Order: sequence, then C-alpha cells, then structure tokens
Amino acid sequence: MAQSRTDSKGPAPADGDRPLYGVAVAFVFAAVLAGFALMPRLVAARQIGADAPDAEAAYVTNATGRFKLTEHRGKAVILDFWATWCGPCRAELPVVARVAARYRDAGLVVVGVNTSDEAGNAAAYARDAKLDFPIAFDEGNRIARAFHVENLPTLVIIGKDGKIVAVRTGITSDSELDRLAREAMR
Repeated sequence: MAQSRTDSKGPAPADGDRPLYGVAVAFVFAAVLAGFALMPRLVAARQIGADAPDAEAAYVTNATGRFKLTEHRGKAVILDFWATWCGPCRAELPVVARVAARYRDAGLVVVGVNTSDEAGNAAAYARDAKLDFPIAFDEGNRIARAFHVENLPTLVIIGKDGKIVAVRTGITSDSELDRLAREAMR
C-alpha cells in the first residue's frame, strides 16, 4: 500500500507536476539571460541624444599625438571600441576601415579605441591587418567607462553637434554603419 507524504512542507509533488517544474526553471533561466542581453541596449538607448563625454587618449598608429574628442566638434565621429583578443572586433574592423575610407574626404572622423587590451597590441595588429584609420589606446579603460561600454565591439556614433546619434554593440554590417555615418554627417 502506497503511503502519501505529508509533513510541514506539504504533500510531495505528483509525478505529473514534475514537467511543469522543469518548464518553470527554464523560463526563469531564459528571463535572466534575456535581461543580461538587453541591459547593454538599455544603457545605450539612454545615451542617444546625450552630449558625448570628453575623451582623450594617445594615438598608437596612423596618427600622432593624442586623440581629443573636443577637437573634433563640428565633425561627425565614429568611435570603434575594440580589443585584439576579441574575435567579433577583428571581424568588424574591416567594415570600419571601409567606411572610414569611404567618408574620409567628407569629413567623417573614425577612431579605433583599443580598450581592455595590453599596451602595444593594437599597433602591431593594425599594421598586420593593414588598418589605415587612427587608433588610440584607452589606458585604464577610461574612455570605455565614460561611454558605458560593457561589451566589445561597440560603435559610438557622434553627430556634428557633439551628441550621441547611435550606439551599436556586436558586429555591425557595412550597410548599417554606412547609414549611421551618413546620418551623423547631416
């Protein structure tokens, strides 16, 4: 004769209820993952229309001196946050290079911001990859923090008025970056 369990925790779940428990656990897990995936987008959305923070870093290749965002007021600027160890960053860099070359004569400023990386890695990588747009090293990740960059690659597009037009995390296509560049140059 089967005995039913009754204690202070209540009756044991019936065998038919076990699949629902698995569904509930899967739902909670999916909700947590979705939250982590959406968080960078929510932070980025809050930045749209805001004044771009001041940014300054030493150029490591394709330019000399220091990159100072304030010196580029009146021009559209694309900041490409990347690292040499980041596979998606390396995949996106040729797209950034093509857009930089396409709009260089139109006054678009494109700067690669090497962040979360070892000093010296960016110059060697840029040379080997034949990147020809300026790259600055974000020592201590100060610029990345100022722009709330949490994932790489991240593109920050700044309009001529110094306001953030768009933020893209992950690999951006040539056509999408082209569209954003044209929008920022208006």
